[in-house]
Amino acid sequence: MNLSSLFPTEWPWFFALTLAISATGFIRLVYFVSIGYAFSITALAVLAGALFYRQLGPLAWAHLGLLALYGVRLGTFLVSRERSPSYQTELDEVQRRNRKMSIFTRFGIWISVALLYLCMFSPGLLRAHALAQGRAEPLPWLTILGLAVMAGGLGLEGLADFQKSRFKKTAPKRFCDRGLFRLVRCPNYLGEITIWSGSLLAGISAWNHPLQAVPGILGTICIVLIMMGSTKRLETKQDARYGSDPEYQAYVKKVPVLFPFLPIYSLKNIKVYLE
Repeated sequence: MNLSSLFPTEWPWFFALTLAISATGFIRLVYFVSIGYAFSITALAVLAGALFYRQLGPLAWAHLGLLALYGVRLGTFLVSRERSPSYQTELDEVQRRNRKMSIFTRFGIWISVALLYLCMFSPGLLRAHALAQGRAEPLPWLTILGLAVMAGGLGLEGLADFQKSRFKKTAPKRFCDRGLFRLVRCPNYLGEITIWSGSLLAGISAWNHPLQAVPGILGTICIVLIMMGSTKRLETKQDARYGSDPEYQAYVKKVPVLFPFLPIYSLKNIKVYLE
């Protein structure tokens, strides 16, 4: 079995697309992992649909549709958030801290994130590729389960962002402990992990060789580690901002940090390799 039968020959096109969109990070460094990320996923889903639309079935369309919807929702949220004066100040501070970063480092980040986004997207792409090759839809129940997990993660992340944004409009100087934030302190990061875990699960039935599993598994592991690193950074920032508040101290001692119902209240002392 040769590689051309395992992976689509159009693979370089998809990588070129992620490179083009994530290049927005050269405008502002944070865009590599924010706006460039969100719209790369949307564009990849649209390209896959355009290339393989004649062969796609309902489950494959649902998979690509959820990925596209995820990217649009996240991208819209990120663009809207930039209009906030307080967040604009935070962005400017990040930009100042990163001005000394060399162009070689920026290029390294660019190539790395573009490759990561393609790996994360690969379960959806490989499903479309399998159907384009004429393979029947195997184990539809497993695909449906994965899509349900994706949809749940998308709803979780969207609701968490909405609840926090609404809360901050009325109490901008207080930590959010309403809605989903009563169950877990970082529900939006949990939603992100859930979405990509569901996508990986939905793509399993399309694999017919162990090598096809590698990109998706690596991409999912990376996003889990990235979300854990983001949780650690948020913990540090919130400790600096609210650490003297007795209510905050009580909150962090009783509400799990990332995974609900697990008594893990901090990741600050856990080594995360993608922080």
